[in-house]
Amino acid sequence: VSGFPESPFGVEWMRFDDDSPIHPLIQTVAHLAFEVEDLDFELATRGLKIITEPNPPADGIRVAMIEHNGAPIELIEFKKRTN
Repeated sequence: VSGFPESPFGVEWMRFDDDSPIHPLIQTVAHLAFEVEDLDFELATRGLKIITEPNPPADGIRVAMIEHNGAPIELIEFKKRTN
């Protein structure tokens, strides 16, 4: 993974090993990410085709990947901070 910290647009470049467990669609088709308020709600109420179950890639973040019209889309939820 590279590029994300340097990109003003949040572009991230990824390389996958031949035996990567990542879904093949994610490995071969570029995707967009959309921030959602409630990841569980979006996945439960919209009838989306989930290709990567919700998971926490970092503290305070949950993501899931869906397939829509043949393209992968990342849904990302940031934990709300309390003061």
